[in-house]
Amino acid sequence: MWYLCVFYHRLLDYRKPEVESLAELFGAFKEDPENKSLEWRLPENHHPDSPFHFVNLPSEEIARNVANRSILVKGIYELWGEGGSFEELEEAIRSYPDERKLPYLTPESTFRITVDSFGKVISFEKQKERIQQLSYIPFQGRVNLREPDHKFWLMETDNYESNNGLPPIVQRRIFFGREIGAADRKLLPTYQLKSRTYLGPTAMDAEMAFLMANQAQVKPGKLVYDPFVGTGSILVAAAHFGAMTMGADIDIRVVRDGRGPDCNVWSNFKQYGLPMPISLLRADNNLPPWRPGLKEIFDAIICDPPYGVRAGGRKSGGRKLLKGVVGPYAVPDDKRTDHIPSTAPYSLVECVHDLLDLAAKMLVTGGRLVYFYPVLRDEESTDINFPEHPCFKLVATCEQILSFRYSRVLLTMVKIAPYTEEIAEAARIKHLEFRVNHLKWLEDGNLRSAVFSPIDTHSNDSGDTKSSKLKYRGKYV
Repeated sequence: MWYLCVFYHRLLDYRKPEVESLAELFGAFKEDPENKSLEWRLPENHHPDSPFHFVNLPSEEIARNVANRSILVKGIYELWGEGGSFEELEEAIRSYPDERKLPYLTPESTFRITVDSFGKVISFEKQKERIQQLSYIPFQGRVNLREPDHKFWLMETDNYESNNGLPPIVQRRIFFGREIGAADRKLLPTYQLKSRTYLGPTAMDAEMAFLMANQAQVKPGKLVYDPFVGTGSILVAAAHFGAMTMGADIDIRVVRDGRGPDCNVWSNFKQYGLPMPISLLRADNNLPPWRPGLKEIFDAIICDPPYGVRAGGRKSGGRKLLKGVVGPYAVPDDKRTDHIPSTAPYSLVECVHDLLDLAAKMLVTGGRLVYFYPVLRDEESTDINFPEHPCFKLVATCEQILSFRYSRVLLTMVKIAPYTEEIAEAARIKHLEFRVNHLKWLEDGNLRSAVFSPIDTHSNDSGDTKSSKLKYRGKYV
């Protein structure tokens, strides 16, 4: 059945992938498991960036579950009518089948009508006029503004050009429908970072952490792992949705000490009354701690790998801190309690290769790997060259523009094949090819100069000055 899906007007690239991930989570594709995409269409004369979309979902229950769980869906509605004017809207609503309207108009029921708009503000007086114009709908129940049995929405857009940052609308459109489900508006204010007990410089924004958890299809009973856990923002979102969580970080001070006994990673879970992580490890993504033969234990791996903007990647290594130590690095027993292991730079290309190898081994078949990957934006380059692995299928890419030159893409990958020695060798070859063809700035794991510095200028042999412009996605300049 077709439903009207109304999005919040933000993170436009993330909207449909989140709905499709949740639809799959709630069983929308059981009858046709090979086809895991939804049908979408736009209202008449609407721009693709419009918050109004029609989506075909198998049942009202699935539509309700998706809307209630989503971060970017404002609401999903059973559309009773639409039109370019109130006269057209009335005609459409009168034509809507009575057997679908009358169960929600009974004398014993309560209801509420909300007037909403996009691209303009409607005064309270105008809102009352709009509601009074709906007198032809035979409501028999009582109005209840707090907790009604049924919620109805009158939503409209006005015709305007795209000179105000909004998607252009060339013709007015009015919608009326019954609310099937709506986002929890208290969720993000509850988990906002400014109220968090323990924060670090790379703490993931609450909205994005919950979006990542939805892309990973987190649900109760699943085990979620973050190999770059930091202060635990991603695992907090996963725990909110009922998952068991586990994390690791190379900085022992983050996972062990925090800022004291009442201000650490564990404090963030205690603050929200969430289940504590099963374990938080001091572990190196380059030298994973798992015993040989251990595999396929995680249902999802969700992370934000370090790529050198706010924090650079590190792996075990660096100078030997103990004089006279020759051979393997060893720490005397009397120094282990307060010892901080030394680290060395860890390039993004190497980090992502290790992440994919870890996920291929440790994810269950059908499990999801969700992580961010940085890119430099260049309108001239249309090539897409994201990291690949034989065990995984890339199902969604969602770009978040962070500056004029820099963005990051959320990659969602599904494990489709078990990890074998043959696959490990094929993955190693893919990694080498990707590394050879990749940008030097990514290889060095340092995006800071690319993000915060202006485009460099240099003189050629003839003395002329010209711009040096970096491209992304696998091209040298």
